[in-house]
Amino acid sequence: MKDIHSYWAYLVLAILIFAVINAVIGLMSKKQFTDKDLRIGLFTLIVSHIQLLIGLAWYFMSPWYKALKEDAASVMANKELRLLAVEHPITMILAIVLITIGWSKHKKKTEDTAKFKTFTIF
Repeated sequence: MKDIHSYWAYLVLAILIFAVINAVIGLMSKKQFTDKDLRIGLFTLIVSHIQLLIGLAWYFMSPWYKALKEDAASVMANKELRLLAVEHPITMILAIVLITIGWSKHKKKTEDTAKFKTFTIF
């Protein structure tokens, strides 16, 4: 699970970069928001949510979660353990939440530039 989570992260990062670059280009050149742009955003959403599911599955099987359950104070006192057991999961969940909010907000926009801007921001 850990290896899948690690390798899938590179795919997510590449697709996120591609989606943001596509949105910035669309915003700057005032392009029309086409089905291709919609699919890029949707694919980014799907791939990032798969990463979240893989990450959650790995997290609850990980030794860091077990250590956090057994002795939370010592985990919070250790910088490396805290990063793996608390900080990384929370920040990644927040990132997925922002991606999902961006996807939801773009659907309500009627202008093409507003859709690209929403994808760029979120």
